[in-house]
Amino acid sequence: MTNTDTTKENITLFHAQSIDESIETLQTNISSGLSEDEAQQRLSTYGPNQLKTQHRKSIFQLFMAQLQDALIYVLFAAVVITMFMGEYLDGIIILIVILINATLGVIQEIRAGNAIEALRKMASPKALVKRDSQVKEIVSADIVPGDIVILDAGRYIPADLRLVESVNLQIDESALTGESVAVEKDAFAVFSEDYIPLGDRDNTAYMSTLVTYGRGIGVVTGTGADSEIGKIAGILSQDDETKTPLEIRLDQLGKTLGKAAVAICVFIFILSFFQGRDLTEMFLTSVSLAVAAIPEGLAAIVAVVLSIGVTKMAKQNAIIKRLPAVETLGSVNVVCSDKTGTLTQNKMTVQEFFTFTDKTQKVDDTTNLSSEAHLLSSAMVLASDATLENGDSTGDPTEIALLQLADNLKIDRKDLWSSQPRIDEQAFDSKRKMMSTLHQQEDKFMLYAKGAIDSLILKCKHVVEDGEIIPLTDTHKTILTHAADAMSDKALRTLAVAYKPLEKQIDRQDFEKNLVMIGVVGMIDPPREEVSDSIATAKEAGISTIMITGDHKNTALAIAKKLGIASERSEATTGATIDNMPQEELESHIGEYKVFARVSPEHKVNIVKAFRAKGNIVSMTGDGVNDAPSLHAADIGVAMGIEGTDVAKNASDMILADDNFSTIIVAIEQGRNIYNNIKKSVVFLLACNVGEVITMLVAIGVGLPIPLIATQLLWINLLTDTLPAVALGMDPGDKDVMKEKPRPLNDNFFSHGAGRRIILAGILIGLLTIVAFAGGYHAKGYSPFADNIPENIHEYARTLAFLTIIGCQLFYSFSFRHAYKSIFRVGFFSNRSLFGAVVIGLLLQLIVLYVPFMTAAFKLQAVGIQEWLAVFGLSIIPLLANEVVKVFIRRKMK
Repeated sequence: MTNTDTTKENITLFHAQSIDESIETLQTNISSGLSEDEAQQRLSTYGPNQLKTQHRKSIFQLFMAQLQDALIYVLFAAVVITMFMGEYLDGIIILIVILINATLGVIQEIRAGNAIEALRKMASPKALVKRDSQVKEIVSADIVPGDIVILDAGRYIPADLRLVESVNLQIDESALTGESVAVEKDAFAVFSEDYIPLGDRDNTAYMSTLVTYGRGIGVVTGTGADSEIGKIAGILSQDDETKTPLEIRLDQLGKTLGKAAVAICVFIFILSFFQGRDLTEMFLTSVSLAVAAIPEGLAAIVAVVLSIGVTKMAKQNAIIKRLPAVETLGSVNVVCSDKTGTLTQNKMTVQEFFTFTDKTQKVDDTTNLSSEAHLLSSAMVLASDATLENGDSTGDPTEIALLQLADNLKIDRKDLWSSQPRIDEQAFDSKRKMMSTLHQQEDKFMLYAKGAIDSLILKCKHVVEDGEIIPLTDTHKTILTHAADAMSDKALRTLAVAYKPLEKQIDRQDFEKNLVMIGVVGMIDPPREEVSDSIATAKEAGISTIMITGDHKNTALAIAKKLGIASERSEATTGATIDNMPQEELESHIGEYKVFARVSPEHKVNIVKAFRAKGNIVSMTGDGVNDAPSLHAADIGVAMGIEGTDVAKNASDMILADDNFSTIIVAIEQGRNIYNNIKKSVVFLLACNVGEVITMLVAIGVGLPIPLIATQLLWINLLTDTLPAVALGMDPGDKDVMKEKPRPLNDNFFSHGAGRRIILAGILIGLLTIVAFAGGYHAKGYSPFADNIPENIHEYARTLAFLTIIGCQLFYSFSFRHAYKSIFRVGFFSNRSLFGAVVIGLLLQLIVLYVPFMTAAFKLQAVGIQEWLAVFGLSIIPLLANEVVKVFIRRKMK
């Protein structure tokens, strides 16, 4: 039997084989187990029962990977150019920006952790095995296929098993399947279907699930990578990292800017050659234009804006692990969510109960209840092995829900237990589908039984109604069945309870005879209270919420209808249906479904991939091990911080500190605003840079001297442009942002008129700068086209050009607060950071102009009030022009 064979059998054979067939396939012995020699031989064949470690990149490799970006290449080019020009300080500043960004990226990757490591820790308990006819406790890593494993309550299952014995065995598989109720196991069950969901394989058990009740024995069918949890680890370890939309846009922008810089250099070389300029001037001019075309501070600004957004979101319980994921949230148009613990409370709760006196009663309406209602709840409490004290609970989730029902009905459970101590019991088993307990009540006795209604009704001869015990009739059976069916139609799990007053103690074989039916309860894992509003908000914002769960279809659909996710049965499908669908067919029909039930981890991944294949930006939310692969496959994975497993957290991009689904919607709103702020910053920077390029191109094209030298351009790019750009990134959020539809996948920084705005603003700023530059020569009595102009005249004209282009950019930044709302409506002071950035920008120009060594370094001249007034008059024009354009935009929108 090869390793591959074992994997195949885990999927298709063992749950469909009888115990004897499985034992024969695995060549083992139930009574004696494997011999130590055989176990060692198999250990060398199959390897340790551990998940494979993922190859980790070194810090150096991580660091180098951060530099593989088109915009970073452009920044490196700027470093080389500025260094070559002798402007070492500017080159060092740009280099520091690059190194800081790369270091931040490395830290983020290291902090993100490794989901495989969490899985390995989770999958390494000790186990009881039978070898050489002796029961031994060994490290789970030494377990091999064919080992006989002993199971008891409270013990984690060390490997995938085919059960060979089960006595009242119940296993909590919620972390693997997503189903909140412990699964009752039956070793003798055999399935013939081609596909059986993990949660329905009653004759198998899986690594890292927990035995909550009973005992059992199993033979190991899969270890390590061949276990179900190992397959999850395999999916997580696949190195298929995809870039976020923001990273893709920045990468495209970097390539575009790089090509533009090269094209400008070539163009100027050719133009200057035909103008007869000397080679040195040609080179310096080209370098100046290349510097003007590259927004050196862009990468740093985006990092700063994202960091500010991350900090703000952390205060709102959304913890971001990867900075670009902030923007991805704003693009999300499909939120795939696990049901259990995410949309629901992961806590079974009794919703309704029925007695023949009260009829069907909701738990939240406990006024004027009959004695039968209290008897029903008391019987459920006494026939229970669970505990519930001060919010802490142990035992079966169903029984815990019954204890909570007693608390809701104001029943003193401690008094109940002390007044009716248990003296005997008949434990639950899957054949009887019920349990019964015998209690002493003063000098008499009382027997209570609870179980499946179809089984319990057969043991009853009477019912209790209006305080009297009367014979059970067909009418009673019909009424009871209708009440239970009505609960089932609401996807409630039903449980019936009966009792029998006794004068003396009886034998166990007589416990479940001639019982008196009390009634039935209906329970469910209820939705979180805040989720409905969040889903409605998401729908208004053009975001579809999809439920993906391991629970049953009816239960999932009922919850989905209650939450407003789905309305028709046709909107729900199952893992069995998906399993028979090629991926292409799933992709073509994916938009028809809102609920996916009884799915495996592989199905979740395929569902996420199908949505993405149709051009959606997909978020996947979950908390269990079973959610980790789909969290990893989604554009953004969102894990629960409180109830979430380490595996889910490490596979995610974002963690919800409060486990609140509504926090996702808040995060999406933040993500949209953050992207808008990044776009404001990028468009503003590019408009400024186009203004600089236009200034240089026009001046050289018409034969003027160079209006701005390279050091002046670097000052503008690194300080004057950067300060307002960062401040725009801190703009308060637009309260109407969730009334907009998600951005299309092909949306970019130049969409919705932004590209046109960049060009027009750049042309206007460039022409105004040329006007100031030429005006400087005329003010001193020179023609800018004349030969032999004194150097101080050139400096004077460049000073006016320098101040004008900076003034235009600083004042124009106010217009970027909103695409169509007037700055007079938005307010100059509502973004204090931007107002402060403009003030600081103006103060910096005063320093450059009036501090002698700075003036000399930048080759400028101090100017008087008349020049400042002229500069101000020119500088305010772009802002006013844009306000006029906004008037027409608003009219067009109306």
